[in-house]
Amino acid sequence: MEHSGGCHCGNITVALRLSVPPDQAPLRSCACGFCRAHGTRTVSDRDGAFELRAEDWSQVQRYRFGTATADYMICRRCGVYVAAVCATGAGLRAVVNVNCLEDRAAFTRAPAAPDYDGETTTARLDRRAANWMPAVVHGAG
Repeated sequence: MEHSGGCHCGNITVALRLSVPPDQAPLRSCACGFCRAHGTRTVSDRDGAFELRAEDWSQVQRYRFGTATADYMICRRCGVYVAAVCATGAGLRAVVNVNCLEDRAAFTRAPAAPDYDGETTTARLDRRAANWMPAVVHGAG
């Protein structure tokens, strides 16, 4: 299933393909302060695919916190958080904030709220390699 979206001003666009319909896609809203502050509902599908583009990369903020192993992609113009991207041993992987998708209302499952405190960096990268979806970031500066 194909889904598209992006930030509010249109600078960042995303496209993703999921192997399940949106109402069956497991959602997460982790317990970290960043996700709580943004009210995220993220989705990943190891059998899916994700692409991110930006019209103006100077207006894309790559924010890192905690273990600094993922780039949280935020538009500097409109402030929307669209996705997190992480380099893993299995290649580039991502999770997408479904709130930035055009068909966000179709994602109806209640998000799980996992707590990753205490997870080692190695365990975190291994989990992302296994569970996050393959990603391509086009034209990143």
